[in-house]
Amino acid sequence: MFDWFAFQTGATAFVIAFVAAIAFFSAFKFIYQIVTPYHERDLIRQGNTAAAVGLGGALVGYVLPLASALSHTVSLPEFAAWALLAGVIQILAFLVVSRVLYKALASRIEAGEMSAGVYLASISICVGLLNAACMTT
Repeated sequence: MFDWFAFQTGATAFVIAFVAAIAFFSAFKFIYQIVTPYHERDLIRQGNTAAAVGLGGALVGYVLPLASALSHTVSLPEFAAWALLAGVIQILAFLVVSRVLYKALASRIEAGEMSAGVYLASISICVGLLNAACMTT
C-alpha cells in the first residue's frame, strides 16, 4: 500500500532542496555573468556560439558540485555552505584561466572563436568534477 505520509514528507524535502538548488544556480549564473568581462546574454542573442558554450560549461561545472552537495549533505545550511564554496571555486577558476593563463580568452570569446569557448567550458566542467569529487571525502 502506498504511504502518503512518507511521500508527503519526502516530496516536501525534495521541493525545498530543489528550490534551494535553483536559487543557488540562478545566483551563480547572475554573479558569473557579472564577473566575465563580456556580456554573455548579448553575445548569445547575436548568435555567438563560443559565448554560449563557455557559459553552458560554467553552468554545468557549477551544477556538478551542487548535485554532489545535495547528495551528501543532511541539512539546508550545510548544503548552502557547500553550494557557496562551489560557486566561489568556479568563479576563481574562471578568473585564473582568463586573467593569468589565457589573457586573450575574453576577446576570443567575444570574437566568436569556438576553440576558446570549448576550452573555457572544458576547464569549467573539469573544475566542477574535481569540486564535486572532493565533497564526497
